[in-house]
Amino acid sequence: MTDHADTFLVGKLLLAMPNMGDSRFQKAVIFMCAHDDKGSMGLVINNPLPGVEFSELVAQLNVANDDVDEDILYSLQVLSGGPVESGRGFVLHSADFAQKDTVRVKSDIHVTGTLDALREIVQGRGPEQMLFVLGYAGWSPGQLEQEIQDNAWLITDAPADLVFGVDAARKWENAIQRMGVNPAMLSGAAGRA
Repeated sequence: MTDHADTFLVGKLLLAMPNMGDSRFQKAVIFMCAHDDKGSMGLVINNPLPGVEFSELVAQLNVANDDVDEDILYSLQVLSGGPVESGRGFVLHSADFAQKDTVRVKSDIHVTGTLDALREIVQGRGPEQMLFVLGYAGWSPGQLEQEIQDNAWLITDAPADLVFGVDAARKWENAIQRMGVNPAMLSGAAGRA
């Protein structure tokens, strides 16, 4: 297992400001998985993919056998993790599941992106809590820092109960409320004190 929990933004949430200019990220909640001098990578965790069923995806990937957990197969929502590599799947999950390719993002949240992980999940041997996303949000070196400086994102903690326990449609509002911020009072103008 790889450990990436050593830089400031890793394991945090980015919340899109209400004035976000890029429509792909309107009210986006992004769980940050990597941030270093090579760039940044995060998973949008509140954007369900319309018309994409986890059960159909599993069938297309041919990862299911006769030993299938029907509850997981038909209840796990597929999210759009971002516009980069939109066919690549990731499982963002609780720390009770790990494989050799699992990345520990923070102590209670890990990410795995292998077909073997999907097999385990479909057979009911996966993590207690999980999200399945296709694609990711990526930034080149310095790009995210500039966007933060330009007031495009709020940064906040990523408690597991918010990441896994709040419905996708309510994540942005819930995260803003937890910060004690009134969204109507947010300004898109950056300034210096």
